[in-house]
Parts: sequence; C-alpha cells; structure tokens
Amino acid sequence: MAGVSTPLRRALVVLPLVTALIVSGCAGSREPAPPGAGSPSATGAAPAPTPDPAGPVGELVGTLADEDLVGQVLMPYAYGNSATKVSGGSAAGNRKLAGVETPAEMIAKYRLGGLILVGFSADDPTSDTNPTTNVDNPAQVRELTAGLQDAAGKLPAGAAPALIGIDQEFGVVTRISDGVTNLPSPMAFGAAGDPSITESAWRAAGTELAALGVNVDFAPSADVLDANSKVIGSRSYGSDPKAAGAQVGGAVRGLQGAGVAATLKHFPGHGQTAADSHKGLPVVTADRKKLEATALPPFSAGIAAGAWLVMAGHLDVRAVDPEVPATFSRKLLTDVLRGQLGFTGVLVTDAMDMAAVAKQPPGTTAVRALNAGNDLVLMPPNVTEAYDGVLAALRDGSLPRARLVEAVTRVLTLKFRLAEHPRPEMGTLNSAGHQEAARLASTSAITLLRGSCAGPLVTGPVTVTAASGRERSRDRLSQALSAAGVKVVPSGGAVVHLVGYDDTAADLRADAAVTVATDTPYLLGRAKSKVLLATYSSNSASLTALAEVLAGKARPTGRSPVPVGGLPRTSCS
Repeated sequence: MAGVSTPLRRALVVLPLVTALIVSGCAGSREPAPPGAGSPSATGAAPAPTPDPAGPVGELVGTLADEDLVGQVLMPYAYGNSATKVSGGSAAGNRKLAGVETPAEMIAKYRLGGLILVGFSADDPTSDTNPTTNVDNPAQVRELTAGLQDAAGKLPAGAAPALIGIDQEFGVVTRISDGVTNLPSPMAFGAAGDPSITESAWRAAGTELAALGVNVDFAPSADVLDANSKVIGSRSYGSDPKAAGAQVGGAVRGLQGAGVAATLKHFPGHGQTAADSHKGLPVVTADRKKLEATALPPFSAGIAAGAWLVMAGHLDVRAVDPEVPATFSRKLLTDVLRGQLGFTGVLVTDAMDMAAVAKQPPGTTAVRALNAGNDLVLMPPNVTEAYDGVLAALRDGSLPRARLVEAVTRVLTLKFRLAEHPRPEMGTLNSAGHQEAARLASTSAITLLRGSCAGPLVTGPVTVTAASGRERSRDRLSQALSAAGVKVVPSGGAVVHLVGYDDTAADLRADAAVTVATDTPYLLGRAKSKVLLATYSSNSASLTALAEVLAGKARPTGRSPVPVGGLPRTSCS
C-alpha cells in the first residue's frame, strides 16, 4: 500500500462493503464481453460493476444529505497548480468561478465528486474552454492530486476517492507532455491498424496517469470521422466504423487495465459534422440508419470492452431529437445509449462552458443534463450557480430525487472500483518499456501515400522546412535525420517540408521533394511533391520514426485511416 494517499487508504478500508457490486458483467454491456474484447481473462482489466441501488453503495448514498448528493454529481475545473496554495490571479479566478480561493476550498464548500485538470497544448482545438492550466510538471501534478484527495477525504462521501479527470488524448489534445511518455495521436494508431499495439501503449499511458494521481481520462474519442472536422480531426481513429471500434476497444482495455477509467466520447458522434461545439451547436443531419451504421459502432465496441464512462456530445442530432443538444436529450442518452446500446456506467457531459450549451444559466443546464440521464456535470461555467440550481431543483421536485440518487450511486460505484487499484510509483514515468510502446506505435503509423517503398526516400543533403509556427517540429526532424545518418544542410538540399494542424494549401511548398503531414493527411491531396508521407503526430517519437523511414532504415507500414482525395491509402503493398 506504499504510496497510496490517505483518502485512497480510507477508500480501500471500506472496499469489502462493496464486494457485492463487483460483478462479472462488463461496464456497458448486458452480456459479458467475449474473450479478447474486455474480459478479465483476456486483458487483465477487471470489468466495472453495474450500480446496485439496494447494495452497500446505495446504503452509503442513503446517509448523504441533499448537499452531498448534489456535490457528487459536479466536476468543475479550478484555478491553481496546488490544492491549498495558489497565486493571487488563481485565487481571483476561483472567487469568480466558485466564491472560494483554492481548489481544496472548492471541494469542501460544494462537496464535489471530483475535479478536472485543465491545460493547453499546441494546436489545441479545445483551448477556448480551458481558461487556465493546472499542469506544470509531474511532481507538481502528483502533489496537486494528493491535495485534492485529502480535501475530498474529509467529506461525508470521503470513503470514496475523488474523481480526478483530464483530457489526455495525445496528439493535439495533450494536457501533460513534459516528463511523461507521449503517445502519437489516435489517428496514428488508426494508421498502424493493430489494436494490440494500441492496448499496450494506452496501458503505459494509463499507468503513468495513475502514478500522477489521475484516475479518469476523458479519452478515447469514439468519433468516426465522416467529415473534414478541425475540432475532431486526428483525435479520431479514422473513418471506418469497424476499424475505429477495434482501436477504441484497445484503448479502453489499456487504460482500465492500468486502473484509469476510460471515457468514450463524444456520443453519439462528433465526427459526423465539421462544425465545432466549442463555438456553437453543430447539427448532425445523418438519418437514423446512417448513424447506427457509421457513428454508433465504436461506442458499442468501447462498451463491449468495458468502458466505465461515456461523454455526451453537444450535438443536435436531427434524426433522433431535433434541435435538442444530445447533452439534454433523454431520447439519445437514456433511450439509445442506455436502452439500445446497454451502457450502465457513468454518463458525463462534455464541458458545460462550451458555446453550444452555455446560453442558459448554469443551474438550468445542470438540471437539464441530469434529467436527461447524465450522472456528472463537467466544467459548469459557475460552480455556485450550478450547485444552487441542482439543490433547488431537488427540493422543488423538478429534479426527481430518484434520478439524483441513481446518478450518485453510479458515481460512487465507479469511485470504489477505482480505489481497488494501488497507485504506481512515480518511477514508472518515461520507463523504457513505455517508451518502446510509444516508439512502436509511432513507427507503425508512418504512411507513404506517394513514392516508392524501395530504399531511402531521400538521398544526398536534405533541407528541412516547415509551415509557420512549426519550427520545433522542423528542428526535431533535423536532429533525427542527422542521427539516422542523413546530411542536413540549412539550404540547398532536397526539401522535406512539414505541414500540420489547421495548415492550408498556402502552407505547402511547390519545390518540396517530400511533403509530410504531421496531423490529418487531407492536405497531401493538394501537394505536388514526388514523395508524400503522413505521421499524424509531431512528437519526438513520430519524427524520429519519420527520419528512419526517410533514411531507408524503416519501411512505412501504415495505411491512412481516412480517404485523401486522389491518393491511395498507401503506396506500399
């Protein structure tokens, strides 16, 4: 039990109370998952329990005051990189958000079920809803999460550890990047096409998150990319529902095998539209038949793999519940997700400070989300208003007590499930085995869409260039090429040109011998280079793998998981 924080010890002491809840059925399916698709014998990841209102968790819920019930279904963000000591600016942010100065005070005042850690990453399509950062380095994150658990352990529901979540998808949405193993983007895994590689890599990532004290990852994206979406893009495993589902299942088994809850998002599928729910309410126009054939299969696969959470998307799905965001749609969340797909785990909203749902008061939207079937309200734009709104609705009957009790029961059941997993030591971060898992995934993803597979793709001196703002990627590739034995010169060599997230045709170079897409590969359809490659990511592992391919020391075995106009999925047999 070394290295386990006080609240987690307290949770583990009461675990015998919830033994009856640890059943053999998987988290989201009514039937046990078949071997190889999430069963404990096949993956080592124990399945999640189905909430039992009459069991020990239900008994615990019965002891909680109304204020505790309300707090357990809220999961806001907070300002500051410490639970108890924050800067003046962070204190001001917390006062505006919740009327308190520190994250620990926020947990105590509102009896919160958990917090999400927020931050920024390069080319981040979610940056509009992340006004601050809680992430500096691994040691700081671990100290912060320990402080949050200490605060949560003092609550009446403190026998169960707090849910501490993060959006660690990798690629363009990566909250923690320094000092940890960085995986390539989900689309890179789709290009590699091997769910076993995906599972191993995500188990490594989950182990490191658990070491940092994070127990919920709002990943993987189960969105099938049916549109050229900048907000989803390389966050998706691809455009083929069956192939994407296999990847989603691998990610779920990897994360949860490491004791971190996986979250399927954004139900019922944000990849069906190019619009961005951070800026408005996207409309999904696909008919019901297409949704069931294209959008839903990866969610079904993730549920069969045992996913413990599903995130509702802020999407207007016209074929099911027109003009009602899925976040507030009982038809989608209760009838389709729970009734049709059989999901029984925790249902969490997408960030409630997003433009798609933020026009109404936070208390109103929180109540609407809970009445639709959500169990956790994520990132309300004002914690006080959300809390007061839910409490008032509980007391006036507009939020049925049975619905709130059901939600809290699911949340506490998940918490006790997570408490079974001891925290790994910090020494697991960046371990050799984890780095190898990331290297294998990155190397297996490299895709040649134009050019010959035989021999090196560049000969003689090379000059590496990049679209504006990608100087770090340019320098990383230059160093990797030099290490691979390729001569790199500042000018005059064969041009290897890098493009990435949100770049356009204006960012291409007509004279480039090689053009490389380090995010989605769509722009390659407009490039004139004799050699076209896709890495789908720009981290060190991906660019090192690219250098090996360019030097002829590795073969590009990936296959584009999305169609690129005028190009094959791979030019290698």
